[in-house]
Order: sequence, then C-alpha cells, then structure tokens
Amino acid sequence: MNNKEMFFSYSTYLKNKYGKPAFRVSVDGGFSCPNRNNDGSGGCTYCDELGSLAVYHRGQEASIAHSLPENLYHPSPFSGRGFSMAARKERIARQIDEGMEFLKRRYGAVYFLLYFQAFTGTFAPVKQLRELYDFALSRASFKELIVSTRPDCVSPAVADLLLSYRKPDLDVWVELGLQSSHNSTLSRINRGHSKEDFEKAFMLLRDRGLKITVHLIFGLPGEGRKEIMETVRYIALLKPEGVKIHNLHIPVGTALFTEYSMGELTVPSGYRHLSYVCEALKMLPPEVIIHRLTCDTPPHRLGAPRTFFKKGTFLALVKDRMHYSH
Repeated sequence: MNNKEMFFSYSTYLKNKYGKPAFRVSVDGGFSCPNRNNDGSGGCTYCDELGSLAVYHRGQEASIAHSLPENLYHPSPFSGRGFSMAARKERIARQIDEGMEFLKRRYGAVYFLLYFQAFTGTFAPVKQLRELYDFALSRASFKELIVSTRPDCVSPAVADLLLSYRKPDLDVWVELGLQSSHNSTLSRINRGHSKEDFEKAFMLLRDRGLKITVHLIFGLPGEGRKEIMETVRYIALLKPEGVKIHNLHIPVGTALFTEYSMGELTVPSGYRHLSYVCEALKMLPPEVIIHRLTCDTPPHRLGAPRTFFKKGTFLALVKDRMHYSH
C-alpha cells in the first residue's frame, strides 16, 4: 500500500505482485455444500441455488454483467451436483478455456489465477479433490490456486493437500467464510458452523503458512454497528492476509427473501453500509488486502436492496470519506 491509498486494495496487490494484468478464472468444480440437502435445498438463508457462482458463468446473466453473447457461458453446469468425474472435468476445462479467452480479449489479461469459487471447494474426499485440482491446474500456467470453502470443510488432510500445491511459481490462497463472529447470528442464518469451527480451520491453514481471505457480511439479521465491529475487531486480531466485505444482499427465492417479504428484517442502505465499511477499514491492519467491499448480484435476481451504489461510485465514496476523516 502506498501513502496515497486509504487501504490496501486487491487490485494494488495484483499490480505490485505481477506487474502485468492478472485475473481470476472462476470455476464451478461441481461441488455442493455440507449445509445443503441432496436436492439442493437448504443451506445458508441468503444463498441462492447457484452458490456464489461467478456472474459470467450464469448464462443470460453474463450479458447483463459483461455484455457477452448468451451462448458463451451457461447456467451452473452442475445444477444437480451429481455429475461423474469425467463430466466435471469436461465442464471445468470448458469454463477455464472460455474464461481465459474472455479475460484476454476484454482486459488484456497476461497472468491467470485459478479460482474454485462456487459452493464449497473442499467438500469432497481428498483423493477426489487432488484429481480435480490437478486437472484444472494442468489446463494452463496459473500463478495462484484459490479455493473458496467453509470452516467445517477444512481438515488437516485438506490443509496438507492445499499446502502441497504451493511452489515458488504457484501461490495458494484459501477463502474462508465466517460472515459473523457471533454464534447467535450464525445460527440465525443457518450457517451450519460456529465461530469456534472457524477459528480451528483458520489455525490449521495459518500453521501451514497458507494465505487466507476471510469473508464477512455486514448487516446480517439481528446485527447492527456494535455486532459488526465486534466481528471486525476479532478478525483484525487474527490478521488474515485478506478480507472480503459483502453488504447484505438477498437474492429472490432464498429463505432470507421470504423473511424480508414478510417484513421480518431490513437491509442496510448504501450509506449505512458505507459507514460500516469506512469504520471497518480503519480497524483492520493496513497490510490486510481488501478484496471487495460490496456484492455482485444481477439486478433481476436481487430481492433487496433494490437500490445500491455501483461499484465505482461506492469505492469513490469510501475513499472520499476516509480521506476527509483523516
């Protein structure tokens, strides 16, 4: 981070580390989640059926997000989560090839980071994980392996497997979902794990020297400024390499949307989220990489909030407010 920046952004990290345009290639590896039923129902109350799948892999939504031809990317290729290993590999290969082509064409990408984003990227036997990771990494010369997962899906064997991929020319990151440090909130949103589970997983990864990005959601049911800042303070003490901040957003069709529709909860406005973010950034250590500040849900899937700042506008507001508060 340089003196002109208010926080250490992910874009700055990538620029400093690689010197040339580097982008994530998001992949749906066909994983499910231990918190969901066999038919795909259940899970966290805010999670839709696509499980945080990258927008540009969502068929017609790609045209909304990136003005891509509708036939370039497709709806979640593993909707049933019951595909064979051969089918999973074929879909992974297609996502990687098309993703890299798009990133080169649109952004001039030079380096690529392999990102298992959708659902829980370590929810499988270690042997199966190794086969999928090996195959995906063999498709291109990736600079990083990034795996998004849950605290209850990080065992010593999984942590050892992830560590085995770290090389001088291949960094390994684990994105670990916490959302809130309050067990009452985690129970309220049906997360299926506790703060203690998170801390155990975090330490397993930290002890092996793996890089960790923690996911947080601001504005969860029953939480206000006090609870949110208690979570931020807790994470600040752990000093992860990165943090992802999400504003509470409620996709249509989720359990949380039903509660919202019945008037049982409210969603923080853009300005309220702005105040939370600015305070949080001041509390986090300056060396922590801030990967994101808001969510990306296509408007036609978003139940609430119906109005919110665009990414660029929100970032400018954050920088302005933090600058004038110094």
